[in-house]
Parts: sequence; structure tokens; C-alpha cells
Amino acid sequence: MKIFIKTYGCQMNERDSEALGAMLCRNGHTLTDVEKDADVLLFNTCSVRDAAERKAKGKIGFMRKLKKQKPEIIIGVLGCMAQRLGDELLAELPHLDFVLGTGQIHRVPEMIENIQKTRCRVSETEFFPDEIEMLGAHGEASWSGQIAITRGCNRFCSYCIVPYVRGREVSRSRESILAEARAMVDAGVREILLLGQNVAAYGLNGDIRPPADDHSPFAELLEELNEIPGLLRIRYTSPYVSYFNKRLISALANCSKVCHNIHLPLQSGSDRILKAMNRQYTAAGYLEKVAELRQAIPDLTFSTDVIVGFPGETEEDFNMTRQLMNEVGFEQAFIFKYSPRPGAKSAEIADTVSEEVKLERNNILLDDLKARISGKLQTLSGSVVEVLVEGVSSRNQERWTGRTGTNFVVHFEPDDDCVPGTLRKVEVSRSGAVSVSGKLLPLD
Repeated sequence: MKIFIKTYGCQMNERDSEALGAMLCRNGHTLTDVEKDADVLLFNTCSVRDAAERKAKGKIGFMRKLKKQKPEIIIGVLGCMAQRLGDELLAELPHLDFVLGTGQIHRVPEMIENIQKTRCRVSETEFFPDEIEMLGAHGEASWSGQIAITRGCNRFCSYCIVPYVRGREVSRSRESILAEARAMVDAGVREILLLGQNVAAYGLNGDIRPPADDHSPFAELLEELNEIPGLLRIRYTSPYVSYFNKRLISALANCSKVCHNIHLPLQSGSDRILKAMNRQYTAAGYLEKVAELRQAIPDLTFSTDVIVGFPGETEEDFNMTRQLMNEVGFEQAFIFKYSPRPGAKSAEIADTVSEEVKLERNNILLDDLKARISGKLQTLSGSVVEVLVEGVSSRNQERWTGRTGTNFVVHFEPDDDCVPGTLRKVEVSRSGAVSVSGKLLPLD
């Protein structure tokens, strides 16, 4: 059967879809990018923000026309929205055949076979603790790949429904991760991105207390990955600030393949709002960790997540966030206007900040970010940077793109030795709004 998979949301969902596609191919199916050619349509959804759900529902609703033209087609919804809504989706979208939650994705081949035989409509949202092992499957090898090392979350931030739709935190065995990484490198992967809701909590068995300074299973994992021959770079996302103890910071500084860029979610710079969000750190504590990390890794860059307009956020609270962001000097930030998510604790609190104020605050932080990025990129002019070659630029077919270990995008004209997944040096000559360009230097 021909399978079409559409993915919404985060990198975790993208990784799930890749693993699912590989698993379906092993079961004798083929993948297609053309909806009308498919025998099965699968929508892997996200519930973290309302906009993601609305977009997915709109697309799935539009498939009603295709179902009328091809009654035999099977349509399934997977992922976080499926986990959250379950039977409600079957009632709302009568052309759906099945709904499988985040703990059931490994059952997709079985579900397709059963629906082929019975044409029954099914909703399953029970969690299975061992489903994370299914994520070892990969599709066609590229120079870059992803490995999920944890699943779920135990933090229960008040605005977030991840613990409810992804389940409690589970870590994979170190042996399975290392075996997957070695197999990926043997297949040509040169950069690995480690994924998890809180990767820095890897191996801590769900304990939400910050570990002792000398204990970090995540640090041990990074050190073992760093020794794999042929692997050039290691990235990871997203960690929680409280887990950056001395053991982990030392590993980050000493592992030559771990990139000097950290995505470190902040959410707010106001202690009052952080407490309401159940983010168990203070603004001062966050800045202290940033300072420790920069002392150990001077060229380290940071990106972050921020929510504006959380219930009760005053102008003073917002200004604290703005000040902290400028103090850290984030090189990238994902800024979101607060929207209540059904099932999250904050949804029980009145949404007191108007949409107009949320938009204004959002735009202020975006303007700050643009100015900050532009200034940072200008400092690269005249320098020589090492990039991992990614391939042809999406905007200019005559130029190629690479990325520094600090996560800056660099454009250049390729030479005959240019190959995706190799490290090359570029002399930067010009900076733009979001990237730099320069001259590719010859191989030594």
C-alpha cells in the first residue's frame, strides 16, 4: 500500500514520523508525497499550541472530499492531538478511520491491516512504556540524523500539556542509543541531534530534583557519543536549566564534537510569572547558569523559548523578560503569545492579557532579536569559521549553505571538493539579517 504521512509540530514529531515511515516500509508498504495517490493518509499532529491543532484539523477536514472520491482510502490521526482528543476526533471528523495516541504509534501497521479487513473505526490512547524503543528505525540515510533519547516529561509546567499527551518521562538505554548512533554513522550520518522534552534529565529515572554536581548520565552519554569515529557533530534539544551541574558543564566543554550552542528555554524573566508557570528556577538562577556555561565555553551561543502575555503578566513582568533576554544576548528565540491549552493548569486561570497587548509585546521582543542577531553577525565579518556543509541553498541554487558549531548559517560558492556532511572553512566577507556569506577556503 502507498502511505502518505503529514507531520505537524516539533522535531520529536518529525522523528516519530521518520521512524514510522521506516517501520511501514519494512512491513511492505511504500511512501508517497502525493495525497491522491495514497492508499493510507496519516496525520501526525501536535497539541502544544492551539494554532497547530487548528491547522491539522483544517487539513484533515479537507480530506473529506478525497474520501468521497476514494471510499476505500484509510485516514488516521496520530500524535498529541490524537492523544488529547481521542474519540472526540472520530465524532467530529466522520471520515476518519482511526485515532492513535502517542503511546500507540508502533501499532500503525497492525491498525491498517485490521481496518482493511473490518472497516471499523477505532480510537486507542493507552500508553505503553516500551514504545520508545520503536524510535530506532530510520529512513533513507542523510548526513544529518536525529535520535530520541527520552520520551515524555515530569516537569508539569502550568501552561504545558506535554506530560498529559506524551506521558511521564522515560529514558532509553544507553546501549540502544549508542548502537543506533553507530549504525547511523556507518550509513553516512555525520551530525546527530539528540531529542527529548528534557534531554539533560536523561537517565535520572524521572527525578525532577537537580542532580548532585558530580552526577549526570547525560554527560556520560555525550562523552561516549563523542568517541564514535566518523561522527563530526552532536547537537541536542531541549534541556531544562536546573540540570546543568558541574559534571554536565565539564562534559560540554571537553567533548570536541558537541556543538557550542544551547537551546535553553526561559519562558519569562519575572520570578512571579516563573512561579505561576511552575518553572522551578528564578531569573537570577537562570543567569547564574548562563554565566557558568559561558565561563567554561567562551564562544557558546544560546537560543530560547519565551511566552508573552501569560495570565497576570504586567508591563513590569514583561520588561523583566525583555531585560533578561538582552542581558543574555540570545542569538535566536522562539517567542509565542500565550494561549490556554485545555487540560493544562493555566487554562483554569483567566486569560487576563488582551490579544493586542500580547501582539505588541511579541513584536517588541522580535524587534530586539532582529537587532541583536544583526549585531552578532556583523562581528563575524573578516573571520574564518568552520561549517558543516549542508548542501545547495534553498534561495540560490548557485550557492551552498553550511552551519557553524555555534549555529550561524553561512552561504558560499562551492568548489569541486564540496560534499554535504563535511567540515570546511569559510572566510566571512558579508553579514545579512539572519546569515553571513563568504569565500570557501581550499582544503588543506
